Amino acid sequence: MTFSFLADLEPWTQATLGLCLLAMLAFSARFILHGLLVRIFSRLGTSLQTRWIVMLLQSRVPQRLAQVAPSLVVQIGIVAVPYLPQTATAVIRNVAVALTVLHAVRVLYAVLDALQAAHESREDPQEMQRRSIKSFVQLGKLLLGLLGGIVIVAALIDRSPLILLSGLGAMSAVLMLVFKDTILSFTAGVQLASNDLLRVGDWIEMPQVGADGDVIDIALHTVKVQNWDKTITSIPTWRLMSESYKNWRGMSQSGGRRIKRSLRLDAASVRFLDDDDIRRLSRIELLRPYLEEKMRHLSQSNDSLRRKLGEQFAEPANLRRLTNIGTFRAYVDAYLRANPGIHQEMTLMVRTLEPTSEGIPLELYCFTATTAWVRYEGIQGDIFDHLLAILPEFGLSLYQNPSGNDIRLGMWNGPQALARA
Repeated sequence: MTFSFLADLEPWTQATLGLCLLAMLAFSARFILHGLLVRIFSRLGTSLQTRWIVMLLQSRVPQRLAQVAPSLVVQIGIVAVPYLPQTATAVIRNVAVALTVLHAVRVLYAVLDALQAAHESREDPQEMQRRSIKSFVQLGKLLLGLLGGIVIVAALIDRSPLILLSGLGAMSAVLMLVFKDTILSFTAGVQLASNDLLRVGDWIEMPQVGADGDVIDIALHTVKVQNWDKTITSIPTWRLMSESYKNWRGMSQSGGRRIKRSLRLDAASVRFLDDDDIRRLSRIELLRPYLEEKMRHLSQSNDSLRRKLGEQFAEPANLRRLTNIGTFRAYVDAYLRANPGIHQEMTLMVRTLEPTSEGIPLELYCFTATTAWVRYEGIQGDIFDHLLAILPEFGLSLYQNPSGNDIRLGMWNGPQALARA
């Protein structure tokens, strides 16, 4: 490029006009290149039907790439400006190089954003949750920013970047201290991703930081958890590897959610069943097979004892009889096995725990056929509503400490009730 038509003007005028023309050429190159890039990317996106091209357009990659053109034109054309002092030429060139690096880094930032957006818009949301790349994208931006900053500073002071890097090597201890959390968080993020310990959408509990809810974001430095009260808890990523937390993903994937709750029965209401009780309870459809089987076994056992003991057989302690608590336990087991809301392929049992000062715990251990919270609570509530209401049919009562109202109404019978409590 030459400026021969300016030969008759003053040197400073020629330099000024040359700079103006160079600036016009640089900005013209930017608009021309931007138009070409947008047209090329649009045609590629239409013809190839690829998600990547669309994401690159949405991330403003063509716009940022076009911004590299003016500084490149200035770097090439500055030497052709006549009568421009050498110092000014060097300064303008260095500034142009710094701007080129800056815009190149911004282009790479946009590419990383497009990469993340394309990953998060995948058709398989489970795969997206399994391999979150946000922390890697943020680390890549951090490294690009550091390298770009070093090159920009080196260009502005007209020194080799290697000189700055050698100086940074001497400051490695300081850098390790400054970026300690970043290094720890990145290492933790890699371990979480490689071992598939945490995904977006997982329900986690971490009481030491007040987190109990769904993971909504996994970043380089923090993991965000939306608690059930809709508050947000931010957890440093490295703490998820150095401290324990509970992940409920296994429960969600299993298709069943555990019910483990006890009915505390009053020990004073436990007794043997008489013949009238057995006849009355035999009318309950769920209990009939159990009672028929048990009565057959008891009859055989008692006949054997009668032949063996003779007259002593009449003692009540020598007889084998049904109890109301054992029959009720059998009824609860049959009721759960007939309940469509209970998962029949998972552990299901009803057991009596060690008696305590608060009664005899009868524990239900089973799993619902759904993991949805609302439906789970509904199924669990219906089960215990029914069991609490049917307890009197077995002659059982629920243990309950006497309240002030019980004493006021005279329903607490002094020492006898105290002994039962």
